[in-house]
Order: sequence, then C-alpha cells, then structure tokens
Amino acid sequence: MKLQRRTFLASVSAASAIMAAPAVMGQARPRVVVIGGGSGGGTVARYIAKDSDGAVDVTLIEPTKRYYTCYFSNLYLGGFWDYDALGHGYEGIAAAGVNVVHDWAIGVDRDAKTVTLASGSSIPYDRLVVAPGIDFVADAVPGWDVTKQSLMPHAYKSGTQVQLLKNQIENMREGGTFCMVAPPNPYRCPPGPGERVSMIAHMLSQSNPTAKILIVDPKENFSKQALFEEGWSKHYAGMVSRIGPDFGGANVEVRPDSMEVVIDGNVEKVDVCNVIPAQKAGKIAELAGLTNDAGWAPVTPSDMRSTMDENIFVLGDAAQQGAMPKSGFSANSQAKVVANVVRGELTGSRIFPARYSNTCWSLIATNDGVKVGASYEPGAEQIESVSSFISATGETAELRQQTYEESIGWYNGIVADIFG
Repeated sequence: MKLQRRTFLASVSAASAIMAAPAVMGQARPRVVVIGGGSGGGTVARYIAKDSDGAVDVTLIEPTKRYYTCYFSNLYLGGFWDYDALGHGYEGIAAAGVNVVHDWAIGVDRDAKTVTLASGSSIPYDRLVVAPGIDFVADAVPGWDVTKQSLMPHAYKSGTQVQLLKNQIENMREGGTFCMVAPPNPYRCPPGPGERVSMIAHMLSQSNPTAKILIVDPKENFSKQALFEEGWSKHYAGMVSRIGPDFGGANVEVRPDSMEVVIDGNVEKVDVCNVIPAQKAGKIAELAGLTNDAGWAPVTPSDMRSTMDENIFVLGDAAQQGAMPKSGFSANSQAKVVANVVRGELTGSRIFPARYSNTCWSLIATNDGVKVGASYEPGAEQIESVSSFISATGETAELRQQTYEESIGWYNGIVADIFG
C-alpha cells in the first residue's frame, strides 16, 4: 500500500511558511498526539514516526492493549477465522518510535492544545489526530441501550461482543429465530450486516438447518444487495427473510428481557437478537467540539483536517468526508494522507496530492467471496469517487474463490501495515 501524498505548495511564500514551521515550534521536537489505535490511528501514528526518522514526537492514546479488528469478525462468526487471529498488539507501533499510552482520552483543550487522560494527566500537542471510531446514537432503537448489550449484542465494535453473539447463536433452540435489527445510513462497514447474515446462515445451515433469520431494516436498499440476495437464495434457500421500511422495518422496538421485537406494532418472539443501532463519531470527537448536528466530524477533503480546528485531523469512521465508506481500508488510506500532511507541516518535508482508495470484501459461503471498491479524490466540498467496481451476480465459482483468497491477503497485509 503506497503512501498517499498531497501536492507541495507551489508559491514561494507558502513554501517558506512550511519550511519555517519547525523553528516556530522551537528547539524541541514537534509533538503529535493520536487518539485511537485502530486502522486509522494506528496507521497514522506509525507512519509519522517511521517516516520522520524520529524528528516528530508521536504519542498514541489507546485504552486497550490488544486491538481486535471488526473486519473479519463476521468470518469468525461463520467458523472461517479464529478469534485470536483478530487480535493485534502494539509492540510493532512502539518499535517504530511511537509512545503508546494505554489510557482513555476524556477531554481536549483546544486552546491549550492538550489531551486529558482518565488517569488525570494531560499530554500536549502541536497537531492532534482524532480516530475514535464510532459510538451509538442514544434511543436509536427504542428499548435498547448499551446496558442491554449482554442480552441483545451489537457486536459492532472490536472486542468480546462478537464472542457473545456467536455463543448465543450456537445455543439457539432447534428451529429458532435469529433477528438482526440493521442500522440506518451512515454506519460502519456498509456490507457488514449482509456479510454477518451470510456467515450466521452458514453456521446455522450446518448446526441448526431449520432455524430462520429475520432482518429488520430501516433502509430501502443496502450494500451489495443483489449479490447477497443471490447468495442467500443459492446457499441458504428459505432461511433468510428481510422486512424493509415499506413493511415496518423503520418502526422497530425491542424488549430484551422477554426477547421480543416489535415491528410496526406486531410482536415477534425471537431467540437471538443482534441490534446494530444508528451511529455517530466516537465520544471524544464530540467532547472536543469537532462534531456537527449529525454527530459526525466534518473535515476538509484534501487532508482530513477538522473544519473546526486547523491543528486537528479526524479520520476513519468518525469523519464526515463525503463518498468514502466507513471502513478499515478507508481509515488506513486516509491515515497515510494525514501522516504525509502532518509530517510535512512539522518538518518541512514535501506534501503530495491526496489520493484515497477503498475495497470491501464479503464472504457469502465457503469460497464465495464478493467485493466492492473505488478510488477517490478531493472535491471542492467533499471527497468524491472517481472510479468504482463491484462483483457481478452470476460469477464463476473460480472467480469467487479468487476474490475470497484476495481478501485473506488484504487482511494480512493491512494489519501488518497498521501494527507493524
């Protein structure tokens, strides 16, 4: 994966200003603080430290000592991936010269340029990168909040929620019903719910073949819909049904204690329920005053700089940037742009034009992989797609297997790129 860069400023005055930046910062090394150690934060921290050859002091704030990727967690549900293989430590990032602090960031003083930690200490910065992922919108699904996640898991953040969901499905009664309450747009990993249904159907087809899957969806359509529906019909005939907004999919209430889902007034008794609520930027972005009324953090398309503060960059799922989906690939791509810009501004090194890319792979059944992706460039107001591709229905088994194998290579490559 090549480093993405922005064009160096052409005018003599602008170039001089950038070259003077280190002097403005004084004799000490300029300081960069990164909040969030996932696909975006881990990448940007490692790249700034590595590519600056120690000229920039980089601190990464991440509460967990081992990060579990959300991508490929669906394959764990389906029995194609080990849970331990989703986990990655921070030794490689630290080896690149990053000071890794395992703590919660609970506040940002933008005037003083400091980040406050739950431990009570604070860390100063010259540039701040905020990559906190997602949080859930309160009361998005009536009857559900995070206190009910042990009864009706969301399994849409990294960690043990996906293990809980798998255990619940494995212990469903014979012929029982699994229900997914799907999220409205925009949300993390647009094909994720469809792939999750596929992987759960794969699991049930082997251990509980008379079980049913019910999707309650507030959206008119969803990512890779034709591909998923073709696959469900081919591999899991009669198992999967979906209720869209025309039939009450946008009017849902859940009752976790009695394991009931109320769809447009009609009560459905279910055995397992996966509630994926509406989403917004991670809480620290809101606490820092970086979010808008929609709950996301708007950024400048050329460099992912916050529109609220020129010294702060927001990337990954938390950012409102335009056409790019909220995905691990997107976050990694955006992080390389930000790393180049931040390093350039703080050390006077060259800044290249921003180019972004994304691909999202999904597994429908054994060796039946599909993908969607695009290349992106900054537009006047937002990041815009300049070319795109998607798997076609009716593809050969050989091509689908090749796509699946390609996804394995991508996973191994991106986690090495992030975590070293």
